[in-house]
Amino acid sequence: MSGVRVTMEVGSDGVALITITNPPVNALHPKIIAGLKETYTEAMKRPDVKAIVLTGNGGKFSGGFDINVFKQIHETGNLSLLPDVSVELVVNIMEDAKKPSVAAVQGLALGGGLEMAMGCHARISTPEAQLGLPELTLGVIPGFGGTQRLPRLVGLAKATEMMLLSKTIRAKEGKQYGLIDELVSPSDIIKISRQWALDIAEGRKPWLSSLRRTDKLGSLAEAREILKAARQQVKRQFPNMPQHQACLDSIEEGVVAGGYAGVLKEAKLFKELVLADTCKGLVHVFFAQRATSKVPNVTDLGLKPRQIKKIAVIGGGLMGSGIATACLLNNISVVLKEVEPKFLERGVKMISGNLEGLVKKGSLTQDRAKKTLSLLKGVLDYSDFKDVDMVIEAVIEKIPLKQSIFADLERVCPSHCILASNTSTIDLNIVGEKTRSQDRIIGAHFFSPAHIMPLLEIVRTENTSPQVIVDLMTVGKIIKKVPVVVGNCTGFAVNRTFFPYTQSSHLLVHLGVDVFRIDRVITSFGMPMGPFQLQDVAGYGVAMAVKGIYAEAFKGRTFESDLVELMVKDGRQGKANGKGYYFYEKGSKPRPDPSVQAVIEESKKRANLLRGGKAITVSDQDIVEMIFFPTINEACRVMDEGVVSKASDLDISSVLGMGFPKYRGGLVFWADTVGANYIYSKLSKWAEVYGGFFTPCSYLEERAKKGVPLVRHITFTFPL
Repeated sequence: MSGVRVTMEVGSDGVALITITNPPVNALHPKIIAGLKETYTEAMKRPDVKAIVLTGNGGKFSGGFDINVFKQIHETGNLSLLPDVSVELVVNIMEDAKKPSVAAVQGLALGGGLEMAMGCHARISTPEAQLGLPELTLGVIPGFGGTQRLPRLVGLAKATEMMLLSKTIRAKEGKQYGLIDELVSPSDIIKISRQWALDIAEGRKPWLSSLRRTDKLGSLAEAREILKAARQQVKRQFPNMPQHQACLDSIEEGVVAGGYAGVLKEAKLFKELVLADTCKGLVHVFFAQRATSKVPNVTDLGLKPRQIKKIAVIGGGLMGSGIATACLLNNISVVLKEVEPKFLERGVKMISGNLEGLVKKGSLTQDRAKKTLSLLKGVLDYSDFKDVDMVIEAVIEKIPLKQSIFADLERVCPSHCILASNTSTIDLNIVGEKTRSQDRIIGAHFFSPAHIMPLLEIVRTENTSPQVIVDLMTVGKIIKKVPVVVGNCTGFAVNRTFFPYTQSSHLLVHLGVDVFRIDRVITSFGMPMGPFQLQDVAGYGVAMAVKGIYAEAFKGRTFESDLVELMVKDGRQGKANGKGYYFYEKGSKPRPDPSVQAVIEESKKRANLLRGGKAITVSDQDIVEMIFFPTINEACRVMDEGVVSKASDLDISSVLGMGFPKYRGGLVFWADTVGANYIYSKLSKWAEVYGGFFTPCSYLEERAKKGVPLVRHITFTFPL
């Protein structure tokens, strides 16, 4: 680990400048922790040192503790890999030292970085520096004293908000709350921090220990009311995540029994949480997301991305307008093509509405929205396609229409132009069948709403050039998506993996399980909504369009029923017309529609699956397993066929594309926590009773019998 070091320079003023160096964000690797202990101990011994300024190299204080240590602990179960920072370094060596420390903060002080700064006796910062304790996003709590010092510096209400929501603030806001003592320019920060350190050492400024302050905690009764309200909020927002309640437990211990008792409680809880499944899942997702940027035989070829200045989008419907919005928001000029003026007008109006929605939320200014919209040009022909760098086709899922469009694009677009399709299902070789430009045809599958959902599924064929893949990955990052490169097949990776999710829920209904119970159980598991509400929101048109495609592609392992057709026949279009399995009214939550039962009964009658007319008896756990295990089974096929290059790509895709609970680590990671053998035995049992839909694939069978995990672990170096 060359370049990772802690250095000390003692000036003629008697101030020791201690600098953390660990590019790019000065993560607190165990080597840095050891270096800080050693350097601080030396500074305390030296008679020429009166005070200390702690800072980070390269304009950044510290991005926090090195997450790779968590990964190592998860792989080995060895908690001794965690260095003692909270008590030994921050309390004993820094805060209780006989010489004062001042933190000189630039760029960012996050997680353990901010906790170290709070252990100093004053904090000087540049105004725009980011401050926060985001540890809960990784399934742990602040572990270097943050649960104790932050409430004592900014007050209990603000501290619980920052920690529970992992909310970062700018230093200028931190100054208002008392987290920062003085705001200065980058050019003056070291000079002024040195002066502060001397002023504290020589009695001109107060020598304050954050851990011993109580002035901002309020009375015990007030504190308990704040914590009670926070617990109720956590129970509603984060019902399956233990770290939020643990964070409040640690804070409460400090309020009731004192800061040092709180530090000890925090350290104990931190170690317990590091080994919990939640932390393992969240850390896995963290690394899985970063691993998407590594694609074998693509990103390792030394290719440089070409500049994409202008993108054309064909089709101004829900998906097309969303894709155009995502590009416009990131300063990419967009040509939007439609076939008729009324459709073009509607598309432009939808884009304008998307921007207006962001203005109302406060994430976009009115002036910026106006400038963004000025990058859009609506057209009815191909005359403006002569200088576009990429085209994204986003029309309805009709093969002849798409083939005709791609033939036109080959004729009118420049030879370097990337030809992309937003198809969610259709084989790209079929889409580009009538062109000679197979090397620049690629799938750009966005998820709805395209300007908000973070996943971009990039679909390569055997002919797609690596340069085109690199270019689209770069565009994905520019428009703030997480690009996952997958292979070409029916449904690609995400929709193919999850088609059994919908079908198994339909199968359960036809076996007599209540629709609304299924949705409640799946929501309790951690999905944002159940499969039937999801169908209402997505609309039935897509389901009807892809039904035949999946039945043809995956013969013998699909479940077919007339339920969706009967819903449409009954005048139900889901959220689109306010009536599906649920009622939808503007401004209120969806309400179950009891009258849908008549439609369901007709579908059950046609399917005729009930033995003796009796519904099956299932537990909530049975429902979860009967819906997700077939999905895992399909994920195994996707991995076995090489549609994804690594299991973690399916994990991050399931989280970002389908809303699979992040804290469970993604679909395949969760499957390994359950166990391949258990999943295989359950599927085998159901296959005997209910048929081929549940039959385990050979990949799952092999893994189960060998006891080999489904997921493959990846290690990269990223800080917290």
